Amino acid sequence: MRPVRLIQACLAVLVSALVPGAAAAQAAPPERTGRLLVMLDTSRGAADARAATAAVLGQPGVRRDGAEVPQIGLVSVRPAPGVALAALAPVLRRLPGVRSVEVERRATLRLMPNDPALTAPETTLGTPSGTTVAWWVPRIGLPAAWDVARGDGATVAVIDTGADAAHPDLAGKIAAAVDNDDVAGHGTATSDENGHGTHVASLACAAGDNGFGSVGSGLNCRLLIFKTDLSDGSIARSIVQAADRGADAINMSFGSRDARAPRAIVEAIDYAHAKGAVLVAAADDRAVDEQGYPSNVLQPTGTGADLAAGRGLTVTAANFAGQRASFAGRGSQISLAAPGAFEGGGPTGIFAAFPGNPTELEAGGSLLIPGRDCRCRTTLGGDARFAYLQGTSMAAPIVAGVAAMARRLNPDATVADIIRVLKETAARPPGSGWNAELGWGIVDAGAAMNVVRAIDRRAPSSKLKGRERVRQARSVTLKWTGSDTAPAGLQPSGIDVYEVYRSTNRGPYRRVKRTRKRSLKIKVNPGSLYRFYTRAVDKAGNREAVPKRPDLSMRIDRRR
Repeated sequence: MRPVRLIQACLAVLVSALVPGAAAAQAAPPERTGRLLVMLDTSRGAADARAATAAVLGQPGVRRDGAEVPQIGLVSVRPAPGVALAALAPVLRRLPGVRSVEVERRATLRLMPNDPALTAPETTLGTPSGTTVAWWVPRIGLPAAWDVARGDGATVAVIDTGADAAHPDLAGKIAAAVDNDDVAGHGTATSDENGHGTHVASLACAAGDNGFGSVGSGLNCRLLIFKTDLSDGSIARSIVQAADRGADAINMSFGSRDARAPRAIVEAIDYAHAKGAVLVAAADDRAVDEQGYPSNVLQPTGTGADLAAGRGLTVTAANFAGQRASFAGRGSQISLAAPGAFEGGGPTGIFAAFPGNPTELEAGGSLLIPGRDCRCRTTLGGDARFAYLQGTSMAAPIVAGVAAMARRLNPDATVADIIRVLKETAARPPGSGWNAELGWGIVDAGAAMNVVRAIDRRAPSSKLKGRERVRQARSVTLKWTGSDTAPAGLQPSGIDVYEVYRSTNRGPYRRVKRTRKRSLKIKVNPGSLYRFYTRAVDKAGNREAVPKRPDLSMRIDRRR
């Protein structure tokens, strides 16, 4: 094993926050009530509105049901038994005086995780009034994100100093734990002699709504813990093992101050990237432009301002004021930022879980993290298994939890999609782009989830139908159906156009029409054999595959 490099474990700080949120299974799609909301044109007066109402209620298969609000022209109706909503809606839309017809849905109550750090006031001297212990949770839009997705099934691999598996915020959250730490005296991966790994892991995936402690950004995500001694080989092995176990995101809250990464680290990162993991690394915990590896492998020098460049995300630390923390890395290797410090008074870092055992951080550092006693341990509700740590190390797992949640929300989205969306949606002044202080800005989980759910990589489908034999005719009308579907919780872009293809007398297929309609009148010649198929193209540009067989083979007889 190579000597342990002076690999900085970037510590992170900050504490406090308000937060509504959520904490159970992935958000279900909105419930349908079985009714239609019919909006009438009220601009022409009460008499016309009454006439329009009578026309709607006079339709066969329509029953008055639900809310009526004449002030805005709302009439709610329910189809009679045996009548489908989808069939009734277009009939009502065509009636005079009808402005719109929509399927009624039922909202759900916003979930509020009951973790005390979300509501407990931060009492450290110098903290602004109204600040909560976990102040960063609402600051980066997590409650809005959890209304869309809650991280069910997502996994975050944390390559660090292990994690205290007995901690209530981590108990039951660890899907697997692998020990790649050769330091004498260190225990298994489910123990943490240092303290750094437990803190980092909880910022990504601490249990929510368990009435204890705080919550991780990925809410219901689970953890893959890889305990490392921070040697190059240990890190490379951990990255590859995390990828092989299907990690949605891999967090690396450490870095070397050497600019040149060993080939083993680069190839391990390439391996994990190809396997579909979003790799996240902490920037340096010094205000320098060279972040060292693995950060500079994920976002190489000069590429920070390029939305599409890089193999992952390099995360610097922001403070309570929304500025780059004074100690945090900057420059062209920075992708974006997340809370990692308070600064300007207030707490000495970000509040999160800490081992129950005495730690190396409290004993004055270690071979892995030299330094003085962190004086970071704190209590919440009489429990001392928490700490305030500040650094880019704290910012990175917050982003990793969000990335894993997004990755699991939309299985069709690519790693490149997730990286780009997290950059594009990061909070920054309107109209501004990347800058050397915060990269693309401070991660905005709510905005990111809304964009990710609308990423459409799934092709639509269509089917053309008609008679197989037609007596002498000079034209025929083709008709087809189409649909654009998406996994539960996602938003399909919808079909944009249909392409109609024709083969004459077994000749090659040629496109004869691009149309948004679902029918086409086309000229034909008696005595000919025609074969037809359609290809739907959605608004995201996904094109239906060419069918193995034509949708319709049609022969035009010469005689009537």
